[in-house]
Amino acid sequence: MSILGAIEAGGTKFVCGIGKEDGTVLERVSFPTTTPEETMAQVVAFFQNKGVEAIGVGSFGPIDPVKGSPTYGRITTTPKPYWSNYDVVGHLSSHFQVPIEFDTDVNGAALGEYTWGAAQGYDSCLYITVGTGIGAGAVVGGELIHGLSHPEMGHILVRRHPEDKFEGFCPYHGDCLEGVAAGPSLSKRWGVQGVELTPDHPAWEMEAYYLAQALMNYILILSPQKIVMGGGVMKQQQLFPLIHTKLQELLNGYVQLPAISEHIADYIVSPQLGDNAGLCGALALAKKALAAV
Repeated sequence: MSILGAIEAGGTKFVCGIGKEDGTVLERVSFPTTTPEETMAQVVAFFQNKGVEAIGVGSFGPIDPVKGSPTYGRITTTPKPYWSNYDVVGHLSSHFQVPIEFDTDVNGAALGEYTWGAAQGYDSCLYITVGTGIGAGAVVGGELIHGLSHPEMGHILVRRHPEDKFEGFCPYHGDCLEGVAAGPSLSKRWGVQGVELTPDHPAWEMEAYYLAQALMNYILILSPQKIVMGGGVMKQQQLFPLIHTKLQELLNGYVQLPAISEHIADYIVSPQLGDNAGLCGALALAKKALAAV
């Protein structure tokens, strides 16, 4: 079985791993995301002499994942200091002469859950992460969605909660989904970190109100067969039943499918791969790169 390299390139930390084509992680290491020079030197050092046959990279963004584009393989307009327009694939290719697949971290996680996790056996799925930011990736017909670039589902517009006076924190859009529902919005709106809020705090009803709107939009546009919700905020398990109820209320019987009307708790779920979703996603990208050779 081939040995694959995986890189979960996060804005806070990088996780690198070695694994097999069946999703088994053999070795992993993590380190803080600092400058590209410092961080990528650690990445290269980790993979040296490991004999990897392909590398998958799931990266924070925005990125350019479109092969043939002049800026393919780069992190583009990120607010992360030093990383704007950084050529991740170019740097890796100068050290490792193996196939490399480059995509967003959420697209990678979607592919990982589709290949080995909660969406295994389905034809399509959506993976959404709710943490420091909000992002989503989708697999349709076994393929990740790309177009002009990659989806930016965390920045859709949502209706304001009637009792929400918080202006939103997104530097581009203010009160887009990420601006009102990502982790930092909880601390900025309520004055404490999300983990300090009690399970019955009104913050969670408001959070579910925004996330259910987003899921309604995704369901109506993409009609995924499975929705997987991960990220730090979604570790608050009381959110799931709140989201389920609010989504059913919003859809108001328009989508008459048992998955939504009767089995919604099995339709919208936590990542089966848990905290390995990102790393296994990168392994799935590496597997895809190897298959394309």
